[in-house]
Amino acid sequence: MNVSATGRFVGAAVVTACAPLIAPVPSASAVPLTSNPSCPDVEVVFARGTGEPPGVGEIGQAFVDSLRPKISPKSMTVYPVNYPATMDFPTAMSGINDAGSHVEQTVANCPDTKMVLGGFSQGAAIIGFVTSAAVPDGAPSDAPKPLPPDVADHIAAVTLFGTPSSQFMNSIGAPPIVIGPLYAAKTSQLCTAGDPVCSAGGDWAAHNAYAGDGMVDQAATFAAGHLSQTGRGH
Repeated sequence: MNVSATGRFVGAAVVTACAPLIAPVPSASAVPLTSNPSCPDVEVVFARGTGEPPGVGEIGQAFVDSLRPKISPKSMTVYPVNYPATMDFPTAMSGINDAGSHVEQTVANCPDTKMVLGGFSQGAAIIGFVTSAAVPDGAPSDAPKPLPPDVADHIAAVTLFGTPSSQFMNSIGAPPIVIGPLYAAKTSQLCTAGDPVCSAGGDWAAHNAYAGDGMVDQAATFAAGHLSQTGRGH
């Protein structure tokens, strides 16, 4: 996200902070398959940043390209979180809903597949809330719950780039992004020095530097290490 996208991100971040109120809805028709040959060994679910075109975005693609050879010969597919990635209010909500629903559906249909969740900027916030343990204080009593605890066993790693900091979220009157305890040990949050979204810096160029500063490869190495320790990815 560049300087011109700053205002758009702030608007989107407010919505993202409230996005846990939209829970993933598992498919009622999903039938667990214990040995589906079409299921990959690994799936990357990645949410792009504000203003990026549909897909996984520049940083997401760099992450995928770095991870693939590190886990070869395992099969790997990629799912780009489906949301507009704009400042419009429904966008962050739909991203939370889409990511969570896809994760639950994958667990139901491909229980042996290990997932890596990731995101950049607004996308990192979306994945952060997907992996949170609870909705924010003050949510309605009928607010939906986070992902079922057993889903965490199917997620090998979470890699987030430029996650909005607590200071940033507080500055817009939004609750902080808190990774749930089931995911904390397998989550890597990367923040380039000077990035004003994830740190107190003021260098907006740093917010776009992840694809070329070595952090993408660092995250891929982290994810590959966790994949080597779990189930089908082993």
